[in-house]
Amino acid sequence: MKEFKYVITDAQGIHARPAGLLVKEAAKFASTIKVAKGEKEADLKRLLAVMGLGIKQGEEITIKIEGADEDNAAEAIETFFKENL
Repeated sequence: MKEFKYVITDAQGIHARPAGLLVKEAAKFASTIKVAKGEKEADLKRLLAVMGLGIKQGEEITIKIEGADEDNAAEAIETFFKENL
């Protein structure tokens, strides 16, 4: 299992446009990918679940990836966050 933390820098947090792109990126991988904010956790491949977390600027999230392609998935998702959020 791979896991990393990230602090959201986008002024609007994870809003509709980047959330949609993030879900598309996560869907490319067979691994299970979860995003957690505090006690709440959501499947990163489900747009409404991600939006439901209400992640805002300055909040720290944890990404957990488990599966056959977890190394590639972790690298791609972390790169996505750094470039977009």
